[in-house]
Amino acid sequence: MFMILSLHIFHVNIFIKIQINGDLMKTSDFYFDLPEELIAQHPADQRDHSRLMHLDRETGEVEHKHFYEIIDLLEPGDLLVLNNSRVIPARLIGEREDTHSPIEFLLLKQNDLDVWEILVRPGKHAKIGKRFVFGGGLLKAEVIDIVEDGNRIVKFEHEGNIYNVLDEIGQMPLPPYITEKLADKERYQTVYSDPIGSAAAPTAGLHFTNELLEKIREKGVKTAFVTLHVGLGTFRPVKVEDFEHHIMHTEHYVLPEETAKLINETKAAGHRVIAVGTTSCRTLESVAAKYGEIRPDDDDTSIFIYPGFKFKVLDGLITNFHLPESTLIMLVSAFAGYENVMNAYQEAINERYRFFSFGDSMAIL
Repeated sequence: MFMILSLHIFHVNIFIKIQINGDLMKTSDFYFDLPEELIAQHPADQRDHSRLMHLDRETGEVEHKHFYEIIDLLEPGDLLVLNNSRVIPARLIGEREDTHSPIEFLLLKQNDLDVWEILVRPGKHAKIGKRFVFGGGLLKAEVIDIVEDGNRIVKFEHEGNIYNVLDEIGQMPLPPYITEKLADKERYQTVYSDPIGSAAAPTAGLHFTNELLEKIREKGVKTAFVTLHVGLGTFRPVKVEDFEHHIMHTEHYVLPEETAKLINETKAAGHRVIAVGTTSCRTLESVAAKYGEIRPDDDDTSIFIYPGFKFKVLDGLITNFHLPESTLIMLVSAFAGYENVMNAYQEAINERYRFFSFGDSMAIL
């Protein structure tokens, strides 16, 4: 049973600190026991043939479908908002230029055209001034700085466009719980991905095909795009029991003018705005928190959405099944209700749904 305890101001939103049966909600309340064999190691054979759980946001009732049946849950006038960020093939396997000892880079953030912040393994080989070679010399790098958390700043050398080189020699930065090699790099990209910049895929969109999107539009459902470049911080666990003290990662987003116009028109007409993925959700609610309304914007966000958050934009959410004790399951619980979500997750486990990035989908409507 939920109880209201106190109010906390977040930007212009009001959080209601929630109790469960008289106890303060804490990180461990979002734990669930997931059998390892339910962690999807590869995508479904066909994108839209993954399973789909429909969770009724009001009643908590669930029904079991396949993703291509998402069209039956959508109504003419609805607006789907999708994150079109494209994943960088950011994992590089190479060697030290002088000793030829192996090295692994994971690109985190582009500071300048050829200057990047990276994670490196083993770190002892990556001192300032050390040089590395990747792809038989297609890409070279020199460590120029070490930042406070141990990440390195490197300057790359290459011919032509660095993204073309990364497409040729880079590997997809799959999450650590995926141990199998990905046969086709495009299966970790949405079919509508465009501006490159993410270190992880906006996985809720992986289930859509171009054909399904066309059928959805033919039904009278509109689509619009935002860009939020997903950082590896999305996988960072919440390590404090009082999750309010968790420090959220920062990610860059763009909400274009055309998308803002469509959202405002949809809301004014009394139709639903449905976010495809937690990244689209965070973008929309960040802008609404910043301005009190939806308008075009280009900024960074570190918004942390957990139960008690007052949504200003969302009427529906399409999302995957997330890690226990993560900020993502907290966001979903904020939208659909803690008890509804935890019950639905147990149902998904009982029904042998596939979890996490390459797993099955949930539509909360």
